[in-house]
Amino acid sequence: MNTSTVASLPDPMDLPTRTKLVAFGIMCLGFFMATLDIQIVASSLRDIGGGLSASQDELSWVQTSYLIAEIIVIPMSGWLTRVFSTRWVFAFSALGFTITSMLCGLAWDIDSMILFRGLQGALGAAMIPTVYTTIFVIFPPKQRLIASTTIGALSTLAPTIGPVIGGWVTSEWSWHWLFYLNVVPGMVVTLFVPRYVNFDHANLSLLKKGDYVGILLMSGLLGCLEYALEEGPRKNWLGDDVILTCTWIAAICGLLFLVHAFTAEEPIIDLRALAVRNFGICSLLSFIIGIGIFCTVYLTPVFLARVRGFDSLQIGVALLSVGCFQALGMVVYSKLARFISMRYLMILGLAMFGIGCYLYGPLTSDWGWEQLLLPQALRGFGQQLAIPPIVIMALGSLPPSRLRSASGLFNLMRNLGGAIGIAVVSTMLNDRLNFHYETLAEHVSVGRPVVQGFLRVQATRLSEVAGDTLNAANGGLSLLHSLLMREALTLTFADAFLAVALCFLVGLVSAFFTRPVGDAAPPPDAH
Repeated sequence: MNTSTVASLPDPMDLPTRTKLVAFGIMCLGFFMATLDIQIVASSLRDIGGGLSASQDELSWVQTSYLIAEIIVIPMSGWLTRVFSTRWVFAFSALGFTITSMLCGLAWDIDSMILFRGLQGALGAAMIPTVYTTIFVIFPPKQRLIASTTIGALSTLAPTIGPVIGGWVTSEWSWHWLFYLNVVPGMVVTLFVPRYVNFDHANLSLLKKGDYVGILLMSGLLGCLEYALEEGPRKNWLGDDVILTCTWIAAICGLLFLVHAFTAEEPIIDLRALAVRNFGICSLLSFIIGIGIFCTVYLTPVFLARVRGFDSLQIGVALLSVGCFQALGMVVYSKLARFISMRYLMILGLAMFGIGCYLYGPLTSDWGWEQLLLPQALRGFGQQLAIPPIVIMALGSLPPSRLRSASGLFNLMRNLGGAIGIAVVSTMLNDRLNFHYETLAEHVSVGRPVVQGFLRVQATRLSEVAGDTLNAANGGLSLLHSLLMREALTLTFADAFLAVALCFLVGLVSAFFTRPVGDAAPPPDAH
């Protein structure tokens, strides 16, 4: 590389504020698109399946292929930006994401959709961790407050509103527009990033000494792990041969990857960064935040659909309070951060998020937006108080030379938290449902007076409608079964939310061991 060319680059922090804001804003748009598309198809899978004549098992791969590809590429983003520069990696990522979004909308069968979704996840993944690194490259410490708050808002808002936007777009237009919507903003990002994002140069010589062994082992670990986590709840975990095989591959690749990462001269992921106290603890907190965000976004709409029978619009209205309190939390955080330590704000945010999940405990089958308001308010507000400090305390504890690799690892932790969390709560929805149903059924014998009264009332009502006494009696039993199933399902959702709340208890204890972060940059050899 030409050293004179490198020297001609100004210090990114000395760039005009307008240039930095435009560059950061364009990158945030790409970040939001890539994050939003993780969940935007969640509420429209049935429509996609109908349009592509796909089974339920095949439809699950519309999500799984995207997540597997994304979770593999995210840790590689740091190395890619060192080789090709932030500007061209981000621009190529945006262009690839835009093209594959168009191809997803044009998919002609489920196989083509799965292929294009996988490519969409892989090509768009680099936009996610690159934005986090950019905060520390172009903004001085005092300006990182607003930037990290913005990223925190986008990272939590996207998975929250994704299913709502997806359901509305599908009902108003068609599922194809879930993907066509990315085309215009994607082209804006592709065209403007090369002009405004010019913070570093490519170094193609790094291709000669790339950690290709590490990339191969990491891909085997993360790809097989993500597949097992996504498909496990539906296929009886290790009872399925494919999942068992993937588990073995993930375990072997994981062990070899750990050995390689700590012995290689320049590994693809800097696992040694976890030895830095703040980065290690905040990576754990990022993992827990991932559990909280993805599990609550998954559980709440499913509860409202399966227990309450809400449609997409009703679910969107019920979830609206989360977004409102996230916006309020962003404003409050930007004010409080000037006077209160980020460490204390992070602890407060984690506590509010955890209490919000705990307040789902008294869940009943008639909960709607009114009953969900307080838990969701605490959850939305807590996210905005916790996430920006976690980002700043994690990446701000490392020297600039380690930021790119560490940013990929930091973002990977959140996605892994979400993947593992959803797998666990999905399994709970199956296992705990059977437990609660059997427990309730033990107390609902046909000989009990209250049960006899219920069956008599239902049989009378049904016989008056249908005029068939025998079928009316069977209908009464069927209604009793449905009632038990509904209540068992409600108790199961309450258990799942409590499990998420317990994770935040672990995070809250861990947060007390972090160290306060000042405005000074960490030394080059920070450990």
